[in-house]
Amino acid sequence: MDYVTLGRTGLKVSKLCLGTMTYGDPGWRSWVLPEDAGRPFIKRALEYGINFFDTADMYSIGASEEILGRAVRDFARRDDVVVATKVFHPMSADPNDRGLSRKHIMSSIDGSLRRLGTDYVDLYQIHRWDPETPIEETLLALHDVVRAGKARYIGASSMWSWQFATALHTADRNGWTRFVSMQNHYNLVYREEEREMLPLCRAEGIGVIPWSPLARGFLAGNRRAADKGDTERARTDDFAHRLYYADSDFRIVDQVVAVARERGVAAAQIALAWIVQQPGVTAPIVGASKMEQLDQAVAALDITLSPEELRRLEEPYEPHAPRW
Repeated sequence: MDYVTLGRTGLKVSKLCLGTMTYGDPGWRSWVLPEDAGRPFIKRALEYGINFFDTADMYSIGASEEILGRAVRDFARRDDVVVATKVFHPMSADPNDRGLSRKHIMSSIDGSLRRLGTDYVDLYQIHRWDPETPIEETLLALHDVVRAGKARYIGASSMWSWQFATALHTADRNGWTRFVSMQNHYNLVYREEEREMLPLCRAEGIGVIPWSPLARGFLAGNRRAADKGDTERARTDDFAHRLYYADSDFRIVDQVVAVARERGVAAAQIALAWIVQQPGVTAPIVGASKMEQLDQAVAALDITLSPEELRRLEEPYEPHAPRW
């Protein structure tokens, strides 16, 4: 496994990050694996040398954090692992148990640490932009979280580029802790981030850790427009149905499958190889519900696509409405 720095920090992370939304409570989402089925994936990832794991408080309403925390305790040394979690989405019906207010951030970091069974997280990320809270309030709260030793670094996730630029400028102006990473929606069938967000991140030295690099499984090449596909997640993932399934998306998948067939590898590996080669990308966040998916993801790091293959994969793209 190769390791790279996260943006301009000195933090070394593996070139793949294992996302743990897939492991938690099946009652939250029908495709989620319970703990006994999810733990082997975390163990295998560690065996491969993956040291970077991403979760969020809202995944299975805390159960994902608990599972990751117990697995790290049982399979690794805490200081050898980079644990990232997120805050923003509702955790209950309480009106203050959501968003990016100081109240919610301060209570949420303590809740995440308790569930993860650790006294710090390496990367604490805002899951979305909160239009109801001044960015100054959010940034000062995050700065205080870092000063208290509860987080080593802070990061952000999908938002408009002007919002991210505003947050970076506000932190710089006030001498507060700066975001070091952007977890954004980016893959072969959703490339709108190439217009502004990715150039901004490159200019500002921000590490890019894209979510859904396989378009929630769409780029595996087994989806159909008529019935969405055969798996439980393919059939029930309404969020993915809103993001993908345009005619041009299927034309891109056709090219992914063709290149994969020529190379004798899985389509998902070609899609991952493409995103790893994109300028500024640090480590895509991959999910896995079958062990061969994780095995293939790691093997994809050894694939270097030629300029002609890149052209074939990118040529069918058509602009999409911004979605995250």
